Amino acid sequence: MTTHHWGPAGRARRRLTAAVFAAAAALLVATASNASAAPAAAASTSTETPDNHQMGASIRAHEPGGTAVAPASVETTTSGIDVSSYQGAVDWQSYWNQGKRFAYVKATEGTGYQNPDFSQQYNGSYNVGMIRGAYHYGRPDLSGGAAQADYFVAHGGGWSKDGKTLPGTLDIEWGPSSACYGLSQSAMVSWIKAFSDEYHAKTSRWPVIYTANSWWTQCTGNKGDFSSTNPLWVAAYSSSPGTLPYAWGFYTFWQYTSTPLDQDYFSAGLDRLKVLATG
Repeated sequence: MTTHHWGPAGRARRRLTAAVFAAAAALLVATASNASAAPAAAASTSTETPDNHQMGASIRAHEPGGTAVAPASVETTTSGIDVSSYQGAVDWQSYWNQGKRFAYVKATEGTGYQNPDFSQQYNGSYNVGMIRGAYHYGRPDLSGGAAQADYFVAHGGGWSKDGKTLPGTLDIEWGPSSACYGLSQSAMVSWIKAFSDEYHAKTSRWPVIYTANSWWTQCTGNKGDFSSTNPLWVAAYSSSPGTLPYAWGFYTFWQYTSTPLDQDYFSAGLDRLKVLATG
């Protein structure tokens, strides 16, 4: 066995070597600790981005048109618009000056999304003199119809008999991943009925149903007749609303263009719109 005699320089090198090994060991421990903690940290801080679809988003992808047109008939109509967070803070006075007299504002989607601009849009339209209402973007793939009606009512979709609040609207159209949200036609009818019945139970009003004839035919198979209870809001980007969804003999609202934003007609004069608001 060889005996080493460490002088001052040797002892210094020995202390340095020990320090290097200690630092390396500490680094390995810290790295292992951070690696095991990383997934938990990511899970605790991550948030799921909620879906946010504006009215007619999928209809515009399936239906032709979208440019502004004038109604083919000369019957009395009332002009309005519908908005969502995509419009941000709306200059309501400007639209009032353009002759818009009603507005629908997106409130909710599914049971996890609320429009962050809802207050400015909903109250702003009211304050400028418009008759306004709220709409819910239905997501039958996420939860039941009754649960979504409850969520809608709890987050801006209610109704009051003040003559300036329209009944809430169910926006039902093609899904983001599948046309009919994976439901059979009879199941879709049941989902819509559950939403409608729950909204009526909570507000005493039947919700307006916004849809397109082609979607309604495809996804309900014309198995459900809501025409005796629910006002129809038809989306048809043309000079006329065209063929209406099953059993509805007339439309209440007509979304006739998405340029430069969604624009709509109420099928009669302002006096009748006030009647619809009053209930």
